[in-house]
Amino acid sequence: MDIPVIDLTRYLEIADKLSTDPVKLSGQLVELGPWLGELCKEVSRILRETGALVVKDPRCSADDNDQFIDMMEKYFERPPEFKRLQERPHLHYQVGVTPEGVEVPRSLVDEEMQEALKAMPKEFQPSTPKGPDRKWRYMWRIGPRPLNTRFKELNSEPVIPEGFLEWKETMDSWGHKMISAIEAVAEMAAIGFGLPKDAFTSIMKQGPHLLAPTGSDLGCYGQEGTVFAGYHYDLNFLTIHGRSRFPGLNIWLRNGQKVEVKVPLGCLLIQTGKQIEWLTAGDCIAGMHEVVVTKRTIDAVKLAAEQNRSLWRVSSTLFAHIASDAVLKPLGHFAESPQASKYPPICTGEFVEQELAVINLKGSKGES
Repeated sequence: MDIPVIDLTRYLEIADKLSTDPVKLSGQLVELGPWLGELCKEVSRILRETGALVVKDPRCSADDNDQFIDMMEKYFERPPEFKRLQERPHLHYQVGVTPEGVEVPRSLVDEEMQEALKAMPKEFQPSTPKGPDRKWRYMWRIGPRPLNTRFKELNSEPVIPEGFLEWKETMDSWGHKMISAIEAVAEMAAIGFGLPKDAFTSIMKQGPHLLAPTGSDLGCYGQEGTVFAGYHYDLNFLTIHGRSRFPGLNIWLRNGQKVEVKVPLGCLLIQTGKQIEWLTAGDCIAGMHEVVVTKRTIDAVKLAAEQNRSLWRVSSTLFAHIASDAVLKPLGHFAESPQASKYPPICTGEFVEQELAVINLKGSKGES
């Protein structure tokens, strides 16, 4: 199955003119013609039904993605002892590098999830990891941070590895472009869900957004079935990825079907996280996914080896968050949902810390 591609171009051309007032916005939707309302409803529908969305944003080019992946391949190829200089476990691994073998897949520690997996049809069951994830990750903050916050460790200063002069410019440039794409999708989804245009983006301001590329060593762990990221959901609001040079990402649709993701050249993949599930009282649920070495991965590895290219699988992942000090609760009409009681109000920073503790990324051992 191919996930539909949403081209953001037409929306971006008129986005700044759209009102945040629901009454005025309703009039604008009529004035601009049916295409806008239909497009926004399509975005919210796809997020609701699949937990994933592929978008084309004219501000985010394939060249931008390639430049970013080129730099991250060089970084992940450096020796472990060099990379560990950027490790910050006392900050829950929320900045700097997280080595392989630290992050524990949710499916290994969540008993309720394990029971649900057993009930799945065999062909839709995820791969079973044998321990912590065999991937490295680098955390880089994107966007301004609050001057006053109860969650300083979730809003710490960035770490720059020595010898990478282009690091800050490349990370910031790609990260800001992907955040811009997320904000456009968040506005469109809000409109599609029948909420004010800025329902999500207003509480994303100064959130602890993380550009968090992963690096998986296919030269070392290139055997079919190797699990780089075990079956899990993301704890943040929305996750966005540029196209990876190696396949291997599987997602699960809301109906339980397992789908191997294929992102077209020049497009971005967006996935729903736990925070949007909270804000919509479960109308939109956090999408489950895994990264595993498949036959297609092995074919791509053989081709890369023949062309003398890097065998590190880099995912240019960015986690967009709701602000740490904002309250996470069902918004607007979702507060009246029969499911709303399952999503009681909680400070977003507290929610994040609880989630990090489960996957071994809080305290002396930690990440997101």
